[in-house]
Amino acid sequence: MKLFAPTLSQMGVLGLYMTVGFVIAKLRVIPKESSKVLSKLENSVFLPALVLYTFLANFTVATLKESWLPLLVSLGIEIIIIPISIFVAKKASRDGFIQRMYTYGLCFSNFGFMGNAVVSALFPEIYHQYIIFTLPLWTIIYIWGVPGLLIEKEESENEGNAKGTKLLSALKSFVNPMFIALIIGAVIGVTGLGKIMLEANGGKGIFVTQVIKVLGDCMSPIAMLMTGITFAFLDFKKVLATPSLYAVTLLRLIVYPLVFGGAAWLVKAYLISIPDPVYISLICSLAMPLGLNTVVIPAAYGKDTSIPAGMALVSHVLSILTIPLVMMIFIH
Repeated sequence: MKLFAPTLSQMGVLGLYMTVGFVIAKLRVIPKESSKVLSKLENSVFLPALVLYTFLANFTVATLKESWLPLLVSLGIEIIIIPISIFVAKKASRDGFIQRMYTYGLCFSNFGFMGNAVVSALFPEIYHQYIIFTLPLWTIIYIWGVPGLLIEKEESENEGNAKGTKLLSALKSFVNPMFIALIIGAVIGVTGLGKIMLEANGGKGIFVTQVIKVLGDCMSPIAMLMTGITFAFLDFKKVLATPSLYAVTLLRLIVYPLVFGGAAWLVKAYLISIPDPVYISLICSLAMPLGLNTVVIPAAYGKDTSIPAGMALVSHVLSILTIPLVMMIFIH
């Protein structure tokens, strides 16, 4: 119960950021393309800076030895979730495109933007372990989620019929700012250089680490502003008129966290001792709303994203209440 109030307070802060983004977009204070610009800043600057600072400060030899467990737990849960999500999506809609959007939304929560914001605010001491926990999720997204679900099949085939070409294209996705920052931060941290950099200048750190930290601190508010701006340009009547999106949203926000979180709690309580950072990372990743990739990526291919946009909108609004409830139930 003690975690409910601070979590609700933090979700209120993130919700207010989204509201600000929504209002300034509706008032045309900023251009419609602003969400794309902010998205590029998030992926190219703010999130990599947060990851870099977290790893250079916290990634040690001891952390490296313990990394196998969060990777294994994350991969194991996702292997179970994927077939369930595919089955549910087929039952929820007969339309192939909508099925793929539902599948992606159920398989992958917004563990990136929203997850990073929540964990870095509520559990900063385990943030680097949370990033490690999400690596298998990012891997599956790059190899299967985006190319297999979000990009129109005809487009994928036109880009290259050979399987080797598709695999090479998927692997190229890993060469991105976040993963590069993770590798650099991990090397600096595990060599002990990160500690030296942070303890310099009377504990203030060298100017480079100061800049990295400030840029990383921008990640959460900018991500939420971007989300609000994205929602501001939706056709709400069309977006909210599909009953199945509510069922999928409730499944992602309530059923998945309760079922898989409950199973993890039982294992932790009665079978195997799961370290708190791994357990908290699991609960947080499960509790997040549906991501925005189902809106942004298909839109780039000219698809009607009304239903996935509604799914993202409803889930983000409801998550302001459901995330604190999940935290209250499973994390004490």
